[in-house]
Amino acid sequence: MQQFLEEAKKTSRTIANLSTKTKTKVLHEMAQSLIDHCDYIIDHNNKDISNAKANNLSDALVDRLLLTGQRIVDMANAIKIIANQKEPVGRILDGWVTEDGLNIQKVSVPIGVIGIIYESRPNVTSDTAALCFKSGNVCVLKGGKEAEYSNKAIATILRRVLSKNSLPEQAISLLPDSSREGVAKLIKQDKFVDLIIPRGGEELIKYISQNSSVPVIKHDKGLCHTYVDRDAAHNKIIDIAINAKCQRPGVCNAMETLLVHAEIAPYILPGLYDAFIDKRTVLKGCEETVKHLDIQCATHEDYDTEYLANILNIKIVKDVDEAIAHIAKYGSGHSEAILSENYTTVNKFLNQVDAACVYANASTRFTDGGAFGLGAEVGISTNKLHSRGPMGINDLTTYKYKIYGQGQTR
Repeated sequence: MQQFLEEAKKTSRTIANLSTKTKTKVLHEMAQSLIDHCDYIIDHNNKDISNAKANNLSDALVDRLLLTGQRIVDMANAIKIIANQKEPVGRILDGWVTEDGLNIQKVSVPIGVIGIIYESRPNVTSDTAALCFKSGNVCVLKGGKEAEYSNKAIATILRRVLSKNSLPEQAISLLPDSSREGVAKLIKQDKFVDLIIPRGGEELIKYISQNSSVPVIKHDKGLCHTYVDRDAAHNKIIDIAINAKCQRPGVCNAMETLLVHAEIAPYILPGLYDAFIDKRTVLKGCEETVKHLDIQCATHEDYDTEYLANILNIKIVKDVDEAIAHIAKYGSGHSEAILSENYTTVNKFLNQVDAACVYANASTRFTDGGAFGLGAEVGISTNKLHSRGPMGINDLTTYKYKIYGQGQTR
């Protein structure tokens, strides 16, 4: 492990100094290589899918694991978008001249070696590798066992492109020891690893956060809410609510609880009920909700659960303040939305809700690097430092101060 990470650290000095032209060229070749080897990737993905079904993984988890021709094209397109973004390294973030005549520049630089620990979705392998490469970083990837064959196939293709361009393959590596013990070693190697980014289940995040001696940026669970205010436009409510929950229930930006203003609940709940039942959503409600709808009662545990499945809680609240209080109690700091045409209420919600992404009259499903125009993201950070929300190439840099003098002494 130490020898492997020493090599990664050494490689990081090379990758940090690559030109924009080189990085762009290599990334475009990586994108094309994924498309050229589509059948190779799908063959390996089929092995993971077979194992997942044999192990009785849920339909939502199998969907997250599945790679199709179109999904591989989407992966390639994400790399192209990353390749064409503005250079994140060497940006002058600030600059000034001191009283002593020192010219000080605050300049963006790569972080170094980034360990990324993730589960299920194999497209994360290509997304994070491209983001790290574009931002001048080396990545050490540890995917989930359920995607082992897919991740190896994707990493092999990307590493071959590096080799073809006379660049060290160690710039993109899979952790050689993918066991729990291997992860435990990785997160203690603060001499060689500069950042750990865990994205996955609650237990994984908790373990990494409590045991790592390397700085951690958490990509925690998504307990997302949508609040339907009394001043919401009725023609927008059903479409946004259905999209937020049902478009892809097994992802972190899907809605888990729908909050409804008490004054409009009697009028809008029947229509919402019909729409969700049509989508085969399992509904749970508060005591007031079950007076209007024939559904089971929601518990405290339900409000505190990231379902990652087609299950939804519905709770009636008396006003925006109660909605904000509920989100403060149960939200995970990921994505929250309000549906309202009242400017004052909207801004109160957006200003007071403590989350990485807060929406007015839109679905929480937009919390995504691609949807934000970033090409892809390493994950959705629920940290407040050093990055928050969809984490793109600029979030994979830190900074240093360059000071130009003319012989000054203090």
